[in-house]
Amino acid sequence: MSNKTKYVYYGLGVLVLSLGISLTIQSGLGASPFDALLVGLSNEFGLTVGSWGVLISIIILICNSILVRKKPVFLGLITAFVTGIGIDLWLLLIKYVIDTNTWFSKLTCFGAGLIFIGLGTAVYLQTKFASTPIDHLTLILRDISKRTIAFSRTILYAIFLILAFICKGPIGAGTILTICFGGIILHFFMPIVNRRLLSN
Repeated sequence: MSNKTKYVYYGLGVLVLSLGISLTIQSGLGASPFDALLVGLSNEFGLTVGSWGVLISIIILICNSILVRKKPVFLGLITAFVTGIGIDLWLLLIKYVIDTNTWFSKLTCFGAGLIFIGLGTAVYLQTKFASTPIDHLTLILRDISKRTIAFSRTILYAIFLILAFICKGPIGAGTILTICFGGIILHFFMPIVNRRLLSN
């Protein structure tokens, strides 16, 4: 894969990821534990959801450095920053475009968001350019536990669920669905995206 192609896929992946996050938040059914934490912090202390995403990413970046006993991978903050901006912009846009007053629209919005999160994450991770600190942590836990990405992702979701509950984030049925299927969806898309990228 050429560098130009890598950057195109990277940008596309982050764009799809941030759209997916925004859709799950907008659905009102409950965001992923991590995103619910960001929304809760935003509601409790101000700043935008995206801004909190960057701040929490810095904390996780330090934790990752300690776990692998290496210098912090600051490149990952680029993805966190771009994703944060994307979330804020998508939230501003879709609240005027998507109507979530019915259960069908809520479920459709959430379902699409969950799929987009898995797909977008798989795409930008496979470019191996700059994974966000939380996605890097997912890979670190996978290597440490010698289990699947689905397993390590589910463990992280459980931890952030507790933090989101403490911060009064939007926890709901969608949050539980994300914990159960978020890692599985990512695990499903990873080999598909890998084959697609390797063919270029």
